[in-house]
Amino acid sequence: MNYGTLVSPTPLPRTLGAKPDGTPLLAADLRGKWAMLQVDSGDCRDACERKLYNMRQVRLAQGKNMDRVERVWLVTDGAPASASEPRLYEGMLIARVDLKTIPLPAVAEPRDHIYVVDPLGNVMLRFPKDADPRQMLKDLQRLLKVSQIG
Repeated sequence: MNYGTLVSPTPLPRTLGAKPDGTPLLAADLRGKWAMLQVDSGDCRDACERKLYNMRQVRLAQGKNMDRVERVWLVTDGAPASASEPRLYEGMLIARVDLKTIPLPAVAEPRDHIYVVDPLGNVMLRFPKDADPRQMLKDLQRLLKVSQIG
């Protein structure tokens, strides 16, 4: 019934990483909202930009429910977060992370997927590599419709 793969709910660590201003991005910053999370280099190109674009469009397509969804980009290297289109990541939470501290279930590489985090801070869904945004939209709409939290 769902497009994404349900994974065993795994809580995010208390601190995810450091925001560009140096303050910590805490799992508590996501509490109460559904979050789409991607992991990639700060020097975002091609596949990374497609994920940023898809996350933005899927969130916007939620209409009145879009405020219930947060977007998160976890940067895995020292490059500053940038893409050819800055509006792709406008309004997005960004943090530099050490992936060894964040349990993300991946088929091969965590950067291949977009993950969904529930309002309690658990990674619970993983979209496939090169995910179809229309199918992502359906999954997220279903989650928002049935959710009693967030």
